[in-house]
Amino acid sequence: QVLLVESGGGMVQAGGSLRLSCAASGRTFRTYAMGWFRQTPGKEREFVATINWSGGTTGYADSVKGRFTISRDNIKKAVYLQMNSLKPEDTAVYYCAADTNSAFATRVGDYDYWGQGTQVTVSS
Repeated sequence: QVLLVESGGGMVQAGGSLRLSCAASGRTFRTYAMGWFRQTPGKEREFVATINWSGGTTGYADSVKGRFTISRDNIKKAVYLQMNSLKPEDTAVYYCAADTNSAFATRVGDYDYWGQGTQVTVSS
């Protein structure tokens, strides 16, 4: 199985920045599409960003476009989410995910493996 471990979450004031990291295991990591999702109490897990196997194609939710940047390093087997201009509504548990069956995906059901999540709290 693929093991994903997130780090970098924490508390930050509105307008600040955080960089999340996800370390992955897996012999074929470079073939996986990777994604970031987030979830708040009482709501379904929502798409944040995705990146294809080579890193040449990215996609973002409209709510974070222009503020968040997803990237990957296939040598280090890691994926990152740089979050700038954070807002209180960005507060959530953020999850790293791997899709072993397709090259690019934006839906929760498309992903096969998930990290444990890391809490991001943005204060006003």
